[in-house]
Amino acid sequence: MTVLLAFVLLGVMVAGTASIYGRRAVADAAATVQMAATQQTRTNLQLLEAELQTYRLLPIMLGEYPDVRAALESGRVDAALNQKLALLAERTGAPVIYALDSQGMTIAASNAARRDSFLGHNYRFREYFTEAMASGATEFFALGSVSGRSGLYLSRRIDRGGKPLGVVVVKVEFDKIARAWIRSHMATFVVDPDGVILISSDPRLQFHTTRPLSPRRRALLARTRQFGSIRLVPAPLTIAGERSRLPDGTPAVTVSLPVPIAGWRLVHMEPLDVALRVAATRTRWATALAGLATIATMAAAWWVYARRKRNAGARAELEAEVARRTAELRATAERLQVEVEQREASDQRFRQAREELAHANRVGSIGTITASVAHEINQPVAAIRTFADNAAAFLERGEPARAATNLQSIVDLTSRIGAITAGLRRYARRGAGSIGPVALDAVIDGVRLLIGDRYRAKGVTLALPDGPEARLTVIAGRVRLEQVLVNLLQNALDAVSERRDARVDVTIGRRGRDVVLTVADSGPGIAADIADHLFTPFATSKKDGLGLGLGIARDIMTEFGGTLDLVPSSQGAIFRMILVKA
Repeated sequence: MTVLLAFVLLGVMVAGTASIYGRRAVADAAATVQMAATQQTRTNLQLLEAELQTYRLLPIMLGEYPDVRAALESGRVDAALNQKLALLAERTGAPVIYALDSQGMTIAASNAARRDSFLGHNYRFREYFTEAMASGATEFFALGSVSGRSGLYLSRRIDRGGKPLGVVVVKVEFDKIARAWIRSHMATFVVDPDGVILISSDPRLQFHTTRPLSPRRRALLARTRQFGSIRLVPAPLTIAGERSRLPDGTPAVTVSLPVPIAGWRLVHMEPLDVALRVAATRTRWATALAGLATIATMAAAWWVYARRKRNAGARAELEAEVARRTAELRATAERLQVEVEQREASDQRFRQAREELAHANRVGSIGTITASVAHEINQPVAAIRTFADNAAAFLERGEPARAATNLQSIVDLTSRIGAITAGLRRYARRGAGSIGPVALDAVIDGVRLLIGDRYRAKGVTLALPDGPEARLTVIAGRVRLEQVLVNLLQNALDAVSERRDARVDVTIGRRGRDVVLTVADSGPGIAADIADHLFTPFATSKKDGLGLGLGIARDIMTEFGGTLDLVPSSQGAIFRMILVKA
């Protein structure tokens, strides 16, 4: 029973949705056709207005034409004027141009040479003559009494000295405009104030009425012979807003716009049948799709319900499994936390061991440079003894000024000894120290103090930079940067000590935002079999070397954010240090 009620409710919902969608689809289709009809009506009206504007100037121009005035004053037919009017009609496309005297008699016409000539015809019964004589100008649509062709008569009165001489008339026919309006299954026409169709894209509709005419109005039209003997019967169409119908019964959208002639309107009827068929098709498809979607939704809901019912017992098992897995994940997370802490402790021990190794490397280097440092200290110590003896002698002789000079020299020499020992103590100090801006000239002075005398003792030229580039500042630690340079310079000294013209050059340059230090020697270079793993621990080309110095040096440079590499060279060994400029 529940399923039956659900399907009944489904049918009601689908029917209601289809009804709403159908009304909306029809409304949208009508709005689209209405928009197209409005645009087409405006286009048709523009064509009509352009045609009228072409001919409306002709009566005004002819009113100022001397030959027309002369003919109207004399009342005689002028053959030359007829030829001029024929030529003007041919050039402007006007069907006929003619002049009527004050009694309505035609005295000049562009069709004088044709069989349907207007010459000699009296048109005082025509409204375009009587209205023009009364008001000065008029526009009147009628069926031609001679030609039998309908058209708009544009007439203008011609005066001289306040006295009317007659009327000049230009007839306009709209066959070309009507043909331009013709489109399949549509109707475009112009109606006058009485609702009579004057111009039509469908010739069968011309001179039909769109609304009933009163007997009095019919009698007046018959008397003026505006439409000749044509019976004005109702048009086989309906103009009633949304219920408009074309002659074949097709529903249509109607648009009406005023024409620039008193009381005239342009009516355009656009068929709705195609748009309605499309809307109906869309409605049927939408209804079918809505039904299918609703059925699918109900089927899916039923399937979900059945699935939930089947899985009701499995939910508890799933929750138990989730709880078990959660406990496992929590235990795994705790183990990972312990491992992370162990890795951090191991990393700390590794860093400490690396620093201890670097310190051991510096201490090991002190043994090598002790002799040169001792030599640096022995010289000022010997000079101090000499200056002290001389000062004592000067004091005995009563020359305190000279004794004071020697004592000042002793002070300067002790300051130099203090600087040497301070540099040695700093180099041997334990700890990594901080990393920050370091002046390269201070580092170079420390290196010169630590290793300079050893180079002099070996007779090896050591070229250290002392120009503007030596005053650059880099990101490093002073002691460890000195350690790297001392290590490289000691290796270079060992490589060139047995060679003639031995030389080691330290240069400083720029590469973008980085600072590049290069240590180049004139030694035999690095053997190819060891160059690839030169920075690997325990890899060395020295017989008594441990192979730890370059590895430690590269680790120090990496910690500074820089690099240490061996540069390929055809002569000697070149090591390049890249540091970040502060």
